[in-house]
Amino acid sequence: MTMSETDAIGWFADLRIDDRPTVGGKGASLGELTHAGIDVPPGFVVTTHAFELFLQALEQASPVRALVEALDPADLDAVTALSRTLRARVEQEPLPQQVERAILDAHAQLAGGSGATVAVRSSATTEDAEDASFAGLQDTFLWVLDAQDTVHRVRECWGSLYSVESVTYRRKHGLPEEGVAMAVVVQTMVDARTAGVMFTRSPTTGDKSVITVEGAWGLGSAVVSGEVTPDRWVIGKITGEISTREISDKHIRQVPAPGGGIVDEALPADMRNAPCLSDEELQALRAVGRRVEKHYGRPQDIEWAIDKSGALLLLQSRPETVWSAKAQAPVTAPVADPLKHVMTIFGGRK
Repeated sequence: MTMSETDAIGWFADLRIDDRPTVGGKGASLGELTHAGIDVPPGFVVTTHAFELFLQALEQASPVRALVEALDPADLDAVTALSRTLRARVEQEPLPQQVERAILDAHAQLAGGSGATVAVRSSATTEDAEDASFAGLQDTFLWVLDAQDTVHRVRECWGSLYSVESVTYRRKHGLPEEGVAMAVVVQTMVDARTAGVMFTRSPTTGDKSVITVEGAWGLGSAVVSGEVTPDRWVIGKITGEISTREISDKHIRQVPAPGGGIVDEALPADMRNAPCLSDEELQALRAVGRRVEKHYGRPQDIEWAIDKSGALLLLQSRPETVWSAKAQAPVTAPVADPLKHVMTIFGGRK
């Protein structure tokens, strides 16, 4: 397989949702949001072409995909041992020269001559798909400080495709390894004052007429990981009426660590029980949530952040799946004989 540097990198501005096979669910969504005029931190995706070229080099030395497909997902010891071996190989084997150069050149372009602090986020090709989502099983790295560290974190994201959790998921669902690949999003880091998630359909009731917003001080990782109980609001999608206000005791926030990565910071007493969003910011979130839902034509789960200047940015949008799946489920179990179904309904009538 030959590949140019342009094959290895996809810029958000050039990507659409149909590019999922080469940039993964997260990368394709960020490209689609950019195309729709939604404010998204700029960035690029290390494509599955780069991953495939690297994996091809690994396979020439010894098998990878065949070993995974031979696993019994119930044999945790075997899964763990192979996971450890494969992750070490992915993180230690030399990168193809054109892949490493493509990542370094793209990082320099993103930085624009100054230091670029980035988030490096896994974007598996099956992630965020409507039929098989394992979002959250691969790694994300925040506050990555330089280009060489970015290259290292890309390798770790690739390696997380062979984590125990990810391998077990694929084996249990019978997903062929040949169709599994990893793209990696590299995105300018938002130094968030407040961040969280937004659902354009109620996650608790399925109500399509409301938007639910959850947020906390600092980076959104604390909300996503469950380390902080977020503030929560329910807003009328059309009216803008705020029907629910639940302000939690937010004991920490996650902030950038001096040497890269993130760290928990205790919140001052006056911030712990203060709402992390103003009503004006809630209405801005409602407006952008409606725009995104209209663009995709279906309810969305959205990650957002407000930086220290007050700018609202979206970090991700994926299709809502829980209530959509329930809506598609048949009311009664299918039966082989249609007449039997009719008799079941009417058989009790005299």
